[in-house]
Amino acid sequence: MFEYVKKSLLTGVGMALRSKNEIRELAEELAKSTQMNQAEAREFLDECQQKYEEARTKLDKRMEKTVEEVLRRLDLPTRSDIQALNKRIDDLVKQIEKNVC
Repeated sequence: MFEYVKKSLLTGVGMALRSKNEIRELAEELAKSTQMNQAEAREFLDECQQKYEEARTKLDKRMEKTVEEVLRRLDLPTRSDIQALNKRIDDLVKQIEKNVC
């Protein structure tokens, strides 16, 4: 039973959707209810926090990739596209100023 609950708690999406405090509280509650010793509880809490960070990072990367894909499909200019256009405009302004003076 404990391993089942532990695995459920450590699943990526579940971990990523909870706050860090919620994860700590769940881990502490589980440690108490299963009568873990202090070392086991600390190890379990550390594992939960590590899995939380991993899940959060993966979720952030997936969200970023999804947003980039949506922007690409919308055919919106990227920051680098805009920067390149600004540079071209600056270069053209300099050429015009040279020719006028």
